Amino acid sequence: MKKSIFSFILLLLAGWSLSAQKAQVLKPGDTAPSFSLKDDQGKDWKSEDHIGNKVVVIYFYPAAMTSGCTAQACSYRDHMQDLSAYDVDVAGISGDYPEGLRIFRDVYNLNYTLLSDPEGKVARLFGVPVHEGGQIEVQYKDQKISLTRGVTEERYTFVIGKDGKILYANKVTDPAADSRQVLEVIKGER
Repeated sequence: MKKSIFSFILLLLAGWSLSAQKAQVLKPGDTAPSFSLKDDQGKDWKSEDHIGNKVVVIYFYPAAMTSGCTAQACSYRDHMQDLSAYDVDVAGISGDYPEGLRIFRDVYNLNYTLLSDPEGKVARLFGVPVHEGGQIEVQYKDQKISLTRGVTEERYTFVIGKDGKILYANKVTDPAADSRQVLEVIKGER
């Protein structure tokens, strides 16, 4: 009896240990997962409508309207003409809700799609670590508003080739330089 209880406890612990392990971040050569999220306008954005037609840059960022995320978003905005010349679509993904993303896009005149992943489901598909959500108070059109995010995703960038394979994966340490690094990777693929 003691032996079977002990065996049962070991099996439970082994299962817990496996489930507690982090998912592996996708790496070059891996197939990008298929997914659908709401965009900053509340419309469905499906990866299958983009991957295969263009090179797709997916970048995960922690929170709209924060300093590092704003630097990264504006850097992509400023390099969109260069990226478009290489037939590239860009989508920024965070745990922010669509309303907050719409404000973020409006305030900084962002010229590409922002996607809402408030449960972190897509981040997890890519192996991106997800943490507790949060709120930030911002000034918008002469009023103070609160932007809420369901989760906070770590900062990672992926470039997906037209064949659906990951060409580049990076844990971003310098948000303002991310778009330039991605552009160099894409130029190198040509």
